[in-house]
Amino acid sequence: MKKAIIIAGKTKINKDYINELIQEIRDLLAFLNYKEAFTVIQNLKSINPATLINKGKLEEIKNLANYLKPDLLVFVNHLTPTQFRNLENYFKEIEIIDRVGIILEIFAKRARTLEGKLQVELARLNYLLPRITGYGRILSRLAGGIGTRGPGEMKLTIEKRKILKRINSIKQKLKEVEKNRENQRKNRIKSNLPIVSIIGYTNAGKSTLFNLLTKENVLVDEKVFATLDPISSKAFIDKDFYIILNDTVGFVRDLPKELLNAFKATFEELKYSDLFILLFDASNENVKEHIKQTFDIITKMNLNYIPYIGVFNKIDNVKDSKILDNLKNEYKDYLFISAKEKINIDLLKNKIKEALKNYLLI
Repeated sequence: MKKAIIIAGKTKINKDYINELIQEIRDLLAFLNYKEAFTVIQNLKSINPATLINKGKLEEIKNLANYLKPDLLVFVNHLTPTQFRNLENYFKEIEIIDRVGIILEIFAKRARTLEGKLQVELARLNYLLPRITGYGRILSRLAGGIGTRGPGEMKLTIEKRKILKRINSIKQKLKEVEKNRENQRKNRIKSNLPIVSIIGYTNAGKSTLFNLLTKENVLVDEKVFATLDPISSKAFIDKDFYIILNDTVGFVRDLPKELLNAFKATFEELKYSDLFILLFDASNENVKEHIKQTFDIITKMNLNYIPYIGVFNKIDNVKDSKILDNLKNEYKDYLFISAKEKINIDLLKNKIKEALKNYLLI
């Protein structure tokens, strides 16, 4: 198994959730079959614009890398193109990647539909373009599907031209795919059925709930980003009333603009919703921060006008009853369910029906 060293810059901004980001990177690396060899955290009063972390810490990491022989250095913080190039020059033969790059790697492996694959490739190429260096290692890894023949075989300007050409080609293909999606959307709207979208953090159990309400067999996976493509199906709330239910890509903290752009089509679906089910993992120790981040993303996408039902899932995984009691006291209007164990699902159905009574005559 390949090895990776995780590197994190702890700042005033991320100090409260840096451990969560590090754990997220560990989970992503495990999915990519990398073993964590070591984790380095540096407390930073300010970000070094050239290399993110300071020169002394870089030297420590270099010595550590000489001893551990890692295949990959993963930076938890987002690296600017300048920082990326300087770090690649400093560490020479060791591959460098940041959190956005790792997430895009996972997205590439998860995408199943033509649209999803095109969106991911477009995001990866846009991420790659300003980060190409003379070494070309990131190019051969991230853009191997566009005809590259390895490091050093073509001039940098030629490589950039090829990537720009491919980006334009993907955008044209996505326009065609989006036309088909628009037709599907019109048909759903014509059906006069209310549209309900399940959204929230990745790994909150969205696909499990979707399967339960629709009786569909959608991939259910404990790994992050199991669902990348928007999935829609009829869901029967009771024998006289059914809805169109959407399952969407899970949110992550500090959702990078590359990912927002990559899944524009998924998020585009959300604005046609009559109701959101905001789903959160009650057993996650950072669930309150997940709630805040989810509302921040909703605000960023100008979707505040859509009503929602707040739902805590996975209550069967909460071992300390005090945790549930505290959540119930603080979030009095939220429901507490277990999609896996089918606990309080009838309450959720009733809540959906109640929330939609102003939209349709039931």
